[in-house]
Amino acid sequence: MSSNPLAASYSPIPQFDLAGQFAAIGAEIREAVERVLSSQQFILGREGAALEEEVARFCGVAHGVGVGSGTDALVLALRSCGVGVGDEVILPPFTFVATGSAVSALGAKPVFADINPTTYNIDAAQLARRVTPRTRAIVVVHLYGLAADMDPIMEFARSRNLPVVEDAAQAIGAGYKGRRTGSLGDVACFSFYPTKNLGACGDAGMIVTNSTERDERLRILRNHGQTGKYVSSEPGWNGRLDEMQAAILRVKLRHIAGWQRARQAHAAEYTRHFAQIPGIMPPLVPEGYEHVFHQYTVRVEERDKLQRVLSEKKIGSAVYYPVPLHLQPLYASLGHKEGDFPHAEHAAQEVLSLPMYPELRPAQLTRVAEAVTEFVRH
Repeated sequence: MSSNPLAASYSPIPQFDLAGQFAAIGAEIREAVERVLSSQQFILGREGAALEEEVARFCGVAHGVGVGSGTDALVLALRSCGVGVGDEVILPPFTFVATGSAVSALGAKPVFADINPTTYNIDAAQLARRVTPRTRAIVVVHLYGLAADMDPIMEFARSRNLPVVEDAAQAIGAGYKGRRTGSLGDVACFSFYPTKNLGACGDAGMIVTNSTERDERLRILRNHGQTGKYVSSEPGWNGRLDEMQAAILRVKLRHIAGWQRARQAHAAEYTRHFAQIPGIMPPLVPEGYEHVFHQYTVRVEERDKLQRVLSEKKIGSAVYYPVPLHLQPLYASLGHKEGDFPHAEHAAQEVLSLPMYPELRPAQLTRVAEAVTEFVRH
């Protein structure tokens, strides 16, 4: 398929672009940064405490604990669930490596359960065949901005007395049957990496929970296990959220509802273009769910070829994620092979995330949709 001869005259459309966001709220960001600089309080101060309260309220839970990154959030959350050396944790193989490496960091073994091929989230029906006497927790990833089907997952977990950790790094604000991610499991983890729907100007993360006991322990764990000044009750590490990032995130949290509506409107327009075109599978939004479209991810058989064609037309795209965890070199010692988790493997070969950010303009969206449609039809 030849490239469009007019492509050279087009402005590039990146898969993700933060410049427009900063142009709109830059003055607010600078004011927040200046406030922190004037206070000269940079760690465990007022901004972090306020953000914890605001994010917890947004999620509909009692407690928020600010941490240094989404990975810190996962490691600390799993630690608060009692995960340690020799334990097993069930999780999907179709996710970013941090979901698995957080388990490994604690000396535990990741045990993979395949995904639902239409939502890309862990399939609750797979849990029973993956659980063993060594299973200590279940990690549920809400991928691309869509919540997993939590009712059967929680029913299974309760029947086995297993805690459920939500990896909601891509899904802040997503809804499931009238509740938001963060309130669906026992403890939930958010990443505020800059490209997330709520992104810091660097690394940052948050853990939320309704458990007062867990909240208290997480605050100890994130600060070197200290229960008092220079008194540590257990091994911990530096997993604190700094004040600068907290202040910036507080500004952005005020805008997240509007950004979410923009993402949903863009997604609806993409889907309108693709709905009647064989060969393109747009994202599924089941009844009772609210998708926040961290990514707008389609499924196409000749994915790699489509990505090359889009690149020729100066249209950005990304593959999240091309190698499932069970086939990563990191986990070669687990002995998995191709075919072990077929839904995850097929998804990894066919998914493609198109440009998606609140500031995406209608003409840009139309250009992307038409380029994808032209490729599939030819």
